[in-house]
Amino acid sequence: MNTARIVVLVIALGAGGVAAYLANGYENKPAPVLPVAEKLPTVEVLVAKSDIQLGQALKPEDLQWQIWPAATASGAFIRRDNRPEAQNQIAGSIARVPLMQGEPIREQKLVKADGSGFMAAILPSGMRAISTEISAETGAGGFILPNDRVDIILTRRLKNPDAGHGANGNNGQTNGNDIILSEIILTNIRVLAIDQAPKEKDGQNAVVGKTVTLELRPDQAATLSAARQGGTLQLALRSIADANASEVSLEDQAIKRPGGVSVIRYGVPARQLTSQK
Repeated sequence: MNTARIVVLVIALGAGGVAAYLANGYENKPAPVLPVAEKLPTVEVLVAKSDIQLGQALKPEDLQWQIWPAATASGAFIRRDNRPEAQNQIAGSIARVPLMQGEPIREQKLVKADGSGFMAAILPSGMRAISTEISAETGAGGFILPNDRVDIILTRRLKNPDAGHGANGNNGQTNGNDIILSEIILTNIRVLAIDQAPKEKDGQNAVVGKTVTLELRPDQAATLSAARQGGTLQLALRSIADANASEVSLEDQAIKRPGGVSVIRYGVPARQLTSQK
């Protein structure tokens, strides 16, 4: 064996030994310790196990406890550490609004029926549920749905006091005109139900019904009852952007068109038109 081969063999053995040493040292080196993530404090809150519809009576199986970050848990949430029996305690309550799956339960959105009917249970304190007849023509073509807001317009036909008196210079001849009076009698009224449907069904965007149930104060209920005897009622659908508006001004309520006169009666703006008998 010549000298060159011996040198190559020695180098190869040395390199192998170094590689083995390095590998052995790497394997024995302890793995780096990963920082442990800080565990955030949590609480268990009561949530809807599935979608809960408006007017649905709650059962214990409709609810479940769910872990929730303590920092974001509202004080209105029902917590297990405070009320461990809440599932059974609120059983029988009626949902005043729809609840989505996983939504925390709030007592403000529930009401105890105590043997009363659904409508009486969801009515706010001091309010009344009053029904009146509608049609496609008087109910915005059927596009009014429960929980929408409407204005109520009363239209009456009055005898023209000037008829037959020559008021227009026609030598005493009767002009043959009646007065059509249209008044906005109630504004921003909440619709509770159409016919006997207190909620929208299957995503429909139009309901052609014969009866609408409205949420009114006692004085408003009296106004509506009297108005039904005096003329025709029509519902005007309000924009969702105006749903929280308290009242509209008299100038906004008065309907103005060329040839007509806007008048105020009993503090309510009206639109006076003339139409042929």
